[in-house]
Amino acid sequence: MYLSFKMREFYRWEHNIPFGTKLSNELIGDWLTERENDWDDLENESFVNIHISDLDIEPFDTSRINSLIEKEQLIYSAGYGTYNKPTFFLAELENKTIFDDYQLYICGQEYARELASPPGMNQGNAIFIRKESLKRFIWEKYEESHWYNKDNPLFRALSCYDFKHKPDTAVEQMASLEADTVLYHEIGEILSNRILGKAWDEMLLQLPRSKNEFMLRAIKDHLADAVSTIPRLIENKDDSQIHFYFANLTGMRKEIFPSLMSSYQQWLNNNNISDLALLAEKSRQHWTKLAKQLLNHYQKNGINAVSEFDKLIYKNIL
Repeated sequence: MYLSFKMREFYRWEHNIPFGTKLSNELIGDWLTERENDWDDLENESFVNIHISDLDIEPFDTSRINSLIEKEQLIYSAGYGTYNKPTFFLAELENKTIFDDYQLYICGQEYARELASPPGMNQGNAIFIRKESLKRFIWEKYEESHWYNKDNPLFRALSCYDFKHKPDTAVEQMASLEADTVLYHEIGEILSNRILGKAWDEMLLQLPRSKNEFMLRAIKDHLADAVSTIPRLIENKDDSQIHFYFANLTGMRKEIFPSLMSSYQQWLNNNNISDLALLAEKSRQHWTKLAKQLLNHYQKNGINAVSEFDKLIYKNIL
């Protein structure tokens, strides 16, 4: 189902089809066959340099590329994402500003991208907010919501907007609010990188794709949210924002942190955000300690330590 939604979203982006317009399964099928053939042809190709102003620039030299294209109101990003897969995009640069200690880029229309298009990204102290990707992510969630019952965080979040009668307006309104959550999660990622150091990411790169890897990524996400995202949600006190945050927790994140969903349920029952505030501080200490224990175990025992990770993590479920 995930791939199906992602491919439909990619097709809608590539063909500039408005939200609310029904997609043709037949046309998507033909397009997908062509796309898969193209990807098969490119799979074993090496990266090539980007040619700008008579210069050939290595594709991961983002700072140099952006120094040349920002005057054209363009922004480019390249790096390695989940599972160490290369990721690229080229977009309209709507705004560039300093936010606290971070260089913040607000990206508009996207001219080139890949299948995966996270609404927020960070590189060093630079944060990219991809507004178009965020809108498409929200629309994906709206379409996905039809597969489930109505008693869940996603339905509650979407119910705060008029998707039925004004889908484009609803997406725009929701994206404007959710950009704040994306920003503070990316800040949390930067802060958690400072807490854990480069050794954490180096360890992740050595792991095979497995349940242990998903667990470690979930721990890092929980730490990022404990130091930044959740405090921001508490500060804003916006119901739709809180619902949407909990709607997007993965199964693994809920599995290792069941008390987080319990705190959400308590908030639903009594509309008191204080329990979530207390849990955020407790979880910051908890996930920091556990992450450092796992990292220390890995540094002492190498890749063999991975087989013991799940036992240690399940002993420290919060």
